[in-house]
Amino acid sequence: MNHNKSYRKLGRRTEHRLAMLMNMTISLLDNERIETTITRAKELRKFADRMVTLGKKNTLASRRQAFAFLRQDATVAKLFGEIAPRYTERNGGYTRIIKTSVRKGDSAEMAIIELV
Repeated sequence: MNHNKSYRKLGRRTEHRLAMLMNMTISLLDNERIETTITRAKELRKFADRMVTLGKKNTLASRRQAFAFLRQDATVAKLFGEIAPRYTERNGGYTRIIKTSVRKGDSAEMAIIELV
């Protein structure tokens, strides 16, 4: 059973999973829309929403926390300069997941995750 589990392991070790989600978060913030599997998109939503919430605070501490996770100056600058100001009136739910199709190779359900 999967009671009281707060995250999906995605078949990877902790370091690999966190690195993958970090890279996917960077790609989502840079492109504002990516295509991935549904389970990865659902897990990515937590990290992306957390980054936008940090961007809305717009303090030095929140900027340092975002940089500690994202590790790219350009992405952090875009997050605080362009993306976060769009969501000042919104209290969460910054991403949208749209189911698209099935991947041909392994029949994995695919989805598009985008910023609202």
